[in-house]
Amino acid sequence: MRVAALYLGAALAEIGGCFAFWAWLRLGQSALWVLPGMVALVAFALLLTRVEAVSAGRVFAAYGGVYIVASLAWAAAVEGLRPDGWDVAGAALCLVGAALIIAAPR
Repeated sequence: MRVAALYLGAALAEIGGCFAFWAWLRLGQSALWVLPGMVALVAFALLLTRVEAVSAGRVFAAYGGVYIVASLAWAAAVEGLRPDGWDVAGAALCLVGAALIIAAPR
């Protein structure tokens, strides 16, 4: 449960931080959006380092699946883009892969 919370927090921080830059550079928002964006990206890095694992690469690889699901949720909640069946199926597949990387007996 702790790992899931860390991954979810990291995903929200990364997506929020990147979206702040997107808002500034692509949506014409104020450059001041960069400040909370940078704070969010630092929070992302800090949260991801709290996941217990032998290898940073495994943590990052497994995070990829969580990031995909969180990105689609962000698109729906913030941008009003409803994921289609292909999005959902692909995200589910990635999440299963992430679970295999993290939870596999070694």
